[in-house]
Formats: sequence, C-alpha cells, structure tokens
Amino acid sequence: MAEVPDNTAVRTALWRAMHVRVDPPPHVLEDEIGLRLVAPDADWRSRPDMDPIGTSGFRASMVARARFIEDLVAEQAGHGVTQYVLLGAGLDTFAQRRPEIASRLTIFEIDQPDTQAWKRQRLTELGLGVPDWLRLVPVDFEASQSWWRQLIAAGFDPTRPAVVTSTGVSMYLTKETTAATLRQLSALAPGSTLAMTFLLPTDLLAGTDRSGLEASEKGARAAGTPFISFYTPPEIQDLAQVSGFKATQHVSGTALAERYFTDRTDGLRPSTGEDFLVATT
Repeated sequence: MAEVPDNTAVRTALWRAMHVRVDPPPHVLEDEIGLRLVAPDADWRSRPDMDPIGTSGFRASMVARARFIEDLVAEQAGHGVTQYVLLGAGLDTFAQRRPEIASRLTIFEIDQPDTQAWKRQRLTELGLGVPDWLRLVPVDFEASQSWWRQLIAAGFDPTRPAVVTSTGVSMYLTKETTAATLRQLSALAPGSTLAMTFLLPTDLLAGTDRSGLEASEKGARAAGTPFISFYTPPEIQDLAQVSGFKATQHVSGTALAERYFTDRTDGLRPSTGEDFLVATT
C-alpha cells in the first residue's frame, strides 16, 4: 500500500470522528468516514492529541471549518455551480458523506501522489469506490509540478464557475507562493468562489488560544513542516484584491463559533487563530 497521508490530515480526520464520539448532539458535522479510511489502532482515542478536554478547541475548529466549507459548497451548487476544487484535499469526505450534492458536481481533489494513491485504494477497499464525478488529482508539489496543468488534464473547465477551497495549507507556503496561487485563481470564470484559511499572527491572540497556536507552531517545526506565513485579515484581503479578485470577505473563527456553537450547553467552542478569506471573481 502507498504511504499513509501526513500526520496533519490523519489528525484532522480523527478529530472529526472524535466530535461524534465524545461531544453530545447536535453535532456540527457528522463524519466518521475519515476514521474508517485511517483505520487506526484500537487505542487511537488514547493518543495525547486526541485528549477530549485538552484538544477540544482544536477539534471544534476542525469541524467548524469543514461545516463552513460544506455549507458554502451546498449554497453554490444551489446557484448552479458544477465544479468543486479542493487544494490540499487530505482526507476530505464530502464526496462520500453528501452524495446527494456531490453527485451534481465534478469534484477535483488535489494532493500529493502518495496520498491520492493511498486514498483511492482505501476507498476501493471500503466499497465506497471513486465515481466518475470524483477526480483524485495527484500533484507532486515537491517536484514543482503545476497543479493547474494537472487540474486541466483531469477535466476541469476554466470557462465555467467553480468553488475552490484550501484549508490548513497557506501557513506552510511562502507569501509569494500564495500570491501566485491567488493570481491563478482570480482568473477563474466569473461567479467563482475561493475559501481559504489563514493563520493569524500570534500577537493578535490572547490567553490559551495564543499558547495553543504557539504549541502547534512548535510541533509543526519539530515535524519538519514549519508554519512560515501568517496574515492579518486586512493583509490577506489586500493580497486577494491585488491578485485580481473582485470582492473579498474575512470570516473569523469567532464568527464561525457564533454560527455553529452558540446554543451548545457543553461549552464546546473553537479555538481562535485560523480565519477564512472568501473571495469571488
């Protein structure tokens, strides 16, 4: 079997499953398919990074951002958009969980070749398969392979509107690389939407959220994948506008907490530090 996905993708999938397993309903997102894909050891819930209390803010953040993306894609599909691109798809399971929406789209999941080969095999082994409307697009970023060229080769039509999402990626890229990606995406057909997460500078955070982000940064550095880019909301919006997007919106983690967690009685709430840029062509 191909190598398993990176630790971040696996952790995110397990956190989404933990939300269903340990947090009382209503669940912001119900996703245990990622858990089935990973098929971890029986004691996976004993991992330090799965601690139900200590990592609750991160767990809530992961399900909040996934739910926000899912709501956005459903909204755009309702407006007639038929293409959905995931840059750095990881172990996303929208196609498997929401086939009533997904099957009306052509979904392009872009990630490293090893991850895509592993995911294809696991989907087959689980009997979920890879339908024609789901395109797993392998791109060797380390070899500077063009994701745009691979996307076009997979059948993407740049003359038709699309939803493009990129979550948990921008912090690993130089600002120059992100600017180049934004310039490429701003040339999408009118009516296209980009939703991209970005990390705030730690000095904009307070209390446990600041220490949590600093701990995540330290862990990423130790794993050989350091966070190298942080943005203030005005900075990322300015970058998108200079790159050619017609309109931009900043969606804060606090706004997502208010949208999805306000009525909860268990105190579950996302940590802050990662926000969304939503930009349209």
